[in-house]
Amino acid sequence: MDQNTLHMILSIGIFVLAYVLIVLEKFDRTVVALSGAALMILVRVISQEKAFVEIDYNTIGLLISMMVIVMITKRSGLFEYVAIRTVKIAKGEPVKILVLLSIITGLLSAALDNVTTILLILPVTVSVAKDLRLTPVPFIIAEIFASNVGGTATLVGDPPNIMIGSSVGLSFADFLRNDAPIAIPLLFLTTYIFVLIYRKKLVTTPEAKSVVMSMDEKSAIKDKPLLIKSLVILGLTIIGFLLHGALHYESATIAITGAVVLLLISGTHTEHILKEVEWKTIFFFAGLFILVGGLKETGVIKMLAVGVLDLTQGDLLLTTLAILWVSAIASAFIDNIPFVATMIPLIKDMGAISGMNLTPLWWALSLGACLGGNGTVIGASANVIAVGMAEEYGHKITFKHFFKIAFPIMILTIVIATVYLLVFYV
Repeated sequence: MDQNTLHMILSIGIFVLAYVLIVLEKFDRTVVALSGAALMILVRVISQEKAFVEIDYNTIGLLISMMVIVMITKRSGLFEYVAIRTVKIAKGEPVKILVLLSIITGLLSAALDNVTTILLILPVTVSVAKDLRLTPVPFIIAEIFASNVGGTATLVGDPPNIMIGSSVGLSFADFLRNDAPIAIPLLFLTTYIFVLIYRKKLVTTPEAKSVVMSMDEKSAIKDKPLLIKSLVILGLTIIGFLLHGALHYESATIAITGAVVLLLISGTHTEHILKEVEWKTIFFFAGLFILVGGLKETGVIKMLAVGVLDLTQGDLLLTTLAILWVSAIASAFIDNIPFVATMIPLIKDMGAISGMNLTPLWWALSLGACLGGNGTVIGASANVIAVGMAEEYGHKITFKHFFKIAFPIMILTIVIATVYLLVFYV
């Protein structure tokens, strides 16, 4: 057995073992991911230098910076204010609240990105559920789904779209024209499905409703000067995200700038804010990036992608559907960022060789990778962040529980996306 084959077998073995342990939840998932990453380096599947290169520091920087902004903003009482307003608009009805929060999450994810939206909306969700004496888990799962579906609609909504757009030269308007017409209806459809699933659990007492409806949202604001500073910086950061292409700055650079400025002007203690960052989630991501980097380094992901393209033998219809479905399934179980990074040059090469019209393939890759991220708790960055934050608040969402509810709905969205691509592109 040659060394390349051995390394390929080792990378698959380590990844599968780590994944099984994460699914079984017998050990802390961060420890499992970091242990798997360390093993990849120790058995020389990937060198330490290449392993660190595989970590997506743009994602890590964006996550930490937005956590800092959110933690500072939280001190102003803004989230409690929004929670009370949301409850009052919905007249204290939990089902209406789920619909409101899901739609808001989806639309914000399209305008910002799904990770930032989850960081902003989850504290509000936990506060609302606490006031109504309900578990926030149904709301959080619906919001995770909404964030990924909404993020599919635009260039900035989900990392795979940013990668495809920058590599192929597709604009914000291109994604609005091609992804939004399917993503927005899917947002409303999946929200309705979650209402059907959870409506019997979303029942509160008249006493809890009356208590919440009698709350004064204005009194929730604890620090008005801090609120103004936080909203200004948050607003400028959001504008920066929308203009990041024209500004030629990565989203992490914009977020880091916003976090640093807010730390400077807020008067809060830096050490207190940094203690509240979800470091467990950050290190889980680092481990996961290295684990997938091992698969990438040994050619496992490329082999999968090439196999799909070889199987279809250049047929546009089969290739489009294969990319959609393989991207969806792979993105549910493997992080969609390295998968998309591998698929982009392969699709380009195939176009150069066969002269095939690549337009349907880019939209198939975008829809498959973004929507497929809803399949498991580790399928997308927003999922990992939401589950990590929920656990910090004392509400554990297990791999099995999420998979049982979300995976079938994800498959439904891919079936609908299949019909969409067949009608409009193939």
